[in-house]
Amino acid sequence: MTDILDDLAWRDLIAQSTDLDELRARLAEGPVTLYCGFDPTAPSLHLGHLIQIFTLRRFQQAGHRPLGLVGGATGLIGDPSGKSAERVLNSEETVAGWVERLRAQISRFLVFDDSPTSATMVSNLEWTGQMSAIEFLRDVGKHFPVNRMLARETVKARLDTTGISYTEFSYVLLQSLDFLELHRRYGCALQTGGSDQWGNFTAGVDLIRRVEGASAHALTTPLLTKADGSKFGKTAGGETYWLDPELTSPYAFYQFWINADDRDIEMYLKVFSFRPREEIEDLVKQGADRPAARAPQRALAEEMTTLVHGADETARVIAASRALFGQGALEELDERTLRSALAEVPRAEISPGELPTVADLLAATGLCKSKSEARRAIAQGGAYLNNAKVEAEDFAPSAEDLLHDRYLVLRRGKRNVGGIEVSAS
Repeated sequence: MTDILDDLAWRDLIAQSTDLDELRARLAEGPVTLYCGFDPTAPSLHLGHLIQIFTLRRFQQAGHRPLGLVGGATGLIGDPSGKSAERVLNSEETVAGWVERLRAQISRFLVFDDSPTSATMVSNLEWTGQMSAIEFLRDVGKHFPVNRMLARETVKARLDTTGISYTEFSYVLLQSLDFLELHRRYGCALQTGGSDQWGNFTAGVDLIRRVEGASAHALTTPLLTKADGSKFGKTAGGETYWLDPELTSPYAFYQFWINADDRDIEMYLKVFSFRPREEIEDLVKQGADRPAARAPQRALAEEMTTLVHGADETARVIAASRALFGQGALEELDERTLRSALAEVPRAEISPGELPTVADLLAATGLCKSKSEARRAIAQGGAYLNNAKVEAEDFAPSAEDLLHDRYLVLRRGKRNVGGIEVSAS
């Protein structure tokens, strides 16, 4: 059986643990049931959630049994961890819909079969929804000293600023109850998640000890920060990269990994790739020896896009990425893929009718600062329309040049790409 803890340590995926030596001994005895929780605070999971989903996947591949918990109950409350103000409470109908969407997203990465390590998906509304307030206070609340709850860093930070409601103050009790119930129902002995959840995890371990007299474990992964100091999984403008293709296109998802900073790529490969260690180390070496080739970025982009969106979508995305830079036929791209690709480059929208000159279009997209600069680029042989070199400074495309009757692809030099969309009439 694979030593999962050694593997996680090599990947720098262990931030905190209740007792690593004791956990290692327990894992060596045979399959361990573990869980990770995901609250439905949006209609989709994002890149950051993949760290936890993939941790469950790694444990399953190492011979253990993962439980994926979607917070049908805790999603109605809101976790105060890492938040400077109260979350907006969503309706029960909204949360229920998000639960099903998240359940489907998580399920794609785990194996469900008849084996002892088969994954199971659960919602904490199954047990919390049936519990009365009196039962909750008697059976759970009595095990939580208020002075200890007030001493938690999350609570202290909020008390010193915006304050905290009893709703979010009680979140730790609900998450601890989850661990206790999963311990009772499935023999769950380990909870995993991000390091910002450490206080919630240890509270659950303590509740199991107090109520059941049993030992349990908690293991957290570090919160990732990019080399430039920005938060992992965010765009430069602060937008989130979602797993749902309707919220973040597969093309944009692929480009996130392709554009990864050379300083971050080794970390990304360790955290996200399922390639063997030797292959990862070889990709890191290739990146160091020939950074311009971006071999590790390309390998990870293909692997991740395939995992999240499937091989067919990945093939379309790679074809679009190549075609945009003159290495493939733009005419062969389907409209959805082309539209997604152009959404990631400088672009402009024009009205229907007679099309402006390429010089005008280059200036409109910002590929050239002015029309005169655009003319110079054309004269120097550095301007392209739909990957064909533009020869005349006053050349204007016709309706026949429009891809899918709506789009034009402009390029200045080898790497600067822009898009034009003709607005609907």
